[in-house]
Parts: sequence; structure tokens; C-alpha cells
Amino acid sequence: MGPKKKVTFDDIAKYTHFSKTTISRYFNHPDSLTLENQKIISDALEKLNYQENKVARILASGKTEFIGLLIPDLYHHYYAEVLNQILHTYETFGYKFLVFTGNENEEIERQYIQELLAYQIEGMIILSHTIPSRELADLPIPIVTIEREDQFVSSINTDNYMGGYQAASLLAKHDCDILLHINSPTDPKLPSYGRIQGFLDCCREQNLRHEMIFREFGHSYETVQPLLQKIIEELEQKYHGQKKGIFVSNDTHANTFLNLLFRTYGCLPDDYLLVGFDNSPVSREAVVPISTIGQQIDKLAYEAVSLLVQQMNERKKRRPAPLREPVHKVIAPKVFRRATTEREQP
Repeated sequence: MGPKKKVTFDDIAKYTHFSKTTISRYFNHPDSLTLENQKIISDALEKLNYQENKVARILASGKTEFIGLLIPDLYHHYYAEVLNQILHTYETFGYKFLVFTGNENEEIERQYIQELLAYQIEGMIILSHTIPSRELADLPIPIVTIEREDQFVSSINTDNYMGGYQAASLLAKHDCDILLHINSPTDPKLPSYGRIQGFLDCCREQNLRHEMIFREFGHSYETVQPLLQKIIEELEQKYHGQKKGIFVSNDTHANTFLNLLFRTYGCLPDDYLLVGFDNSPVSREAVVPISTIGQQIDKLAYEAVSLLVQQMNERKKRRPAPLREPVHKVIAPKVFRRATTEREQP
């Protein structure tokens, strides 16, 4: 038996009695056809067992069905989970992803963006912080950002202020003697600054004793671990025997903090309560499950891809109507109470 003959546009045109031009429009500009004609061609493709030649379609239309994705790093479990959830959206939207990690190097990230554009990506999702949104807005494709400065581009963010407030409230309910927030110095223009402001406002409104601890943690375990170890030593000197409510800015650092307590004491001491931020998998899988303020990461990912696809689809229309102003969507966080604050839990 010889090889099965590939179905061509000629075959589809003969079967449907449409021209090859009409068949081409179905693949490249389906909205230019009536719904009835789209249905006729769709049925024909199924009956003829048509296998689409993706390369030919890309060459003909210039559309690759690829989205670029620029992430700061994969050390933080949050970014790894965002990537995981974004990749899952292929089942819904049918777009593939080309992924780069920037590691906070501005010039390298610009090179990555040019590389992605050379691959004819149709849009880009950016989590990295280095390149200002004014510059991103000038790129020739739609851009959506997640949890970064977003004045000139569309974005999906968590309500970080609410999250910071919720973290302080959760710790306050346990009658801590001192509340402490551990974070990196953060630009007020960044959405994550809301965690700092929300924590501070809750402490001030409820007249709670508190302290802010800022360190330049970097982006690796090797830089984070010694700084957190030093913080634990300082807390023992300043607040020995006092009940300490610790809000750490992300689950990755919260887990490292917890592990260091275990190395020092062999357990989570009774005078330490710990809350992270993200609800990334590490918070659930830690040696003691970590209470956390959960970003709804699956929603962030889905909404980011959905918003980007809307803009990309608009560009494919014969008379596109681009956004006049960037769209900014905010997702509410959720509180997850686990064993680092609720000691009665196993």
C-alpha cells in the first residue's frame, strides 16, 4: 500500500465547490466568510481527514500561533508555577510559548525580546521587571504583564495591598508580641509594594507593635540563605522569648526561613508564627505546611493569556479596533491557614 495522499487546498476547493482563495481565507481570515460557508469548509476538512501543514500556514499568513514569555527566574517557586499554569492554557487557546528567563539583566532581556520577535511571535507576556512599560508599549505586538510596573501596557495583578493587610490581620489574631515583615526594598510603582503598605496600614490602624526588615536578597538560595540566617539571629537577640509573627514576602523565602528554624531548633518554635505570600506549591509541601496569602496563580495565568489573545485576535480583523488605553485587571488573594499559624493542625 502506497503512502496516503496529502489533502491539498485544491482537493478542498473541488469538494466544496469554493475557490482556492476562499479556502485560504478560511484558514487565514475566517471572519471574512459567512458562518454557513465556514461550516461547509469545516465539515469538508473532517470528511477529507485534512492534516494541516503548520509550516505552510505560517509562511502564508505570517501568524505563528506562538506567544513569547519573559520570566525573571525560576528560583522563586511563584514564577515556576505561573509558567506551569500559562503552559496549561494551550488546551483552551491553542497558543504555544517560547520562554526566556532574564535574570534581571536589562540588555540581555532586550536581546531576548528581539530574538522572540524574529520568530514572529504574535504577542508577549512579561513578568520580568527590568524594562519599563513605556518601552514595552512601543513593541509592534500586544503585551500583557503580570505583577510588574504596568503604566503603559495591559496587565493582570493580584490585589497585593489586600494581601499584605490580610497577612498582618492573620498574625494579629494570634496575639503576637511583635509583627515583622521581611521583604526586599521595593519600588512603590510595583504592584508588590502593596504588600508592604497593606501590612503597615493594618499594624498602624490596630496599633500593633511592628518592624519592617528590608534586605537585598538577590535571586538564588546562595544569597538568600545567609541573609535569613542573620535575621533569625538578630530576632533572637532583640525579641527572645517574645511571640513573633513573621510575614515573609514570598513562599520561597518563607520556606527557607522555616528550614533554618528547623536546623537551629529541630522544630518550629512556639514563639514563631510564619506567613508567606503566593500559595505556590512549596507552601503546601514544606516540612510544616506554611500559612500563606494566596495569589490565585491559575487565574492570573488564564486572564493574562485571555487578555493577550483578545488583543491578538483584534489585530487579525480587517478593521481592527486596538485598545485606546491599557486594561488592568486585579485578582483578589485568598488566605490559606496552615500549620505555621494554626498549631492545632497536624
